Amino acid sequence: MLYALEQVDYHMPTPIQAGMIPQALEGTDIMGQAQTGTGKTAAFGIPIIERLNKRRRSAPPRALILVPTRELAVQVRGELVKLAAGRQLVCIPVYGGKPIREQIDKLRRGADVVVGTPGRVLDHMSRRTLQLNDLEIVVLDEADRMLDIGFRPDIERILRRCPRERQTLLLSATVPEPIQRMARRFMVDPITLNFSPKDLSVETIEQSYFTVDHGRKFDLLTKLLKRDKPRQAIIFCRTKRRTDSVHRRLTKLFSSADCIHGDMTQSARDRVMARFRSGKLRYLVATDVVGRGIDVTGVSHIINFDTPEFCDDYVHRVGRTGRMGREGVAYTFVAPEEGPQLTRIEQRINRELVRDEIRGFDAKELPLAELPPERQPPPPPPNRRRPPRRHRRAL
Repeated sequence: MLYALEQVDYHMPTPIQAGMIPQALEGTDIMGQAQTGTGKTAAFGIPIIERLNKRRRSAPPRALILVPTRELAVQVRGELVKLAAGRQLVCIPVYGGKPIREQIDKLRRGADVVVGTPGRVLDHMSRRTLQLNDLEIVVLDEADRMLDIGFRPDIERILRRCPRERQTLLLSATVPEPIQRMARRFMVDPITLNFSPKDLSVETIEQSYFTVDHGRKFDLLTKLLKRDKPRQAIIFCRTKRRTDSVHRRLTKLFSSADCIHGDMTQSARDRVMARFRSGKLRYLVATDVVGRGIDVTGVSHIINFDTPEFCDDYVHRVGRTGRMGREGVAYTFVAPEEGPQLTRIEQRINRELVRDEIRGFDAKELPLAELPPERQPPPPPPNRRRPPRRHRRAL
């Protein structure tokens, strides 16, 4: 393990790692609360690898990790493989959007750890291709997000099928009442480790906002990208349609841009994330599908093209930069009528955002009469009367 930690350049544990790893190694049920980007994956991954040290061939899994999104499943699996360097640990990701036959073949050959989304895990359970009888450890990663997107019934069905004599680790950025009820029902005397700071905004992230009309947002975006020249940036939009629209317009000006949202096939999403992680992609336009848990070390800028609907979404979006103490920049485009949403965000993070401006840029839309000719809408077609229809009498 020390060799693997040296290979991934981990030298000092983060607070949640220092607090959680010793307790998890003793087999205690833990409810850990910490913000994104604090090393939660290693906090539960290291104890899992240490406790499952002995390899068993063609055996059912001994650890199950549930995550809310496909991208996070791939990322957690990759982190576990790095931490298990030099060991014969088999970790299989299972999630929707990929052919289930390949996953079935891998599960039949045996696995130590399964990382998956609740829907696909239930699918394998119904097909009896995933046996949970030998589980020793169950992890609920990003538990609040899984409940937000409606996975609570699926999670409860999975936990009811797991052995009672198991260790349960629950990790979440926030611990609302539904998560506390789930913990009381499915965990045994859990200890609570809270490493969330009172100030939810990371000190290393410079956070600002622009006041701009909806029709001028894209022009502001292009001006901002040219001014700051970010190393890598994620541009968050609220809807899939807006994501596609911004991506199409952005690719006409910048070659290194792509998008990701829930309507794309899993193979396409995997290709985009692989290019973004490798640094081949500079600008990523995305919905909140990448707003949780995704760790890309090169992200220097977060741009909220649309103001987040919920305050916690803002916290998690901004958390894609400033990872592990690095510096980052976050901008939010606020329309004139979205002032109350900005105020709620500032109250949530206990911090006032700084107003920014770009010199020479007018954030207000011009009336139609004052628009330049190239931006004037086309004139309406002339109101021509339709000629009367002629009917030819049949012979």
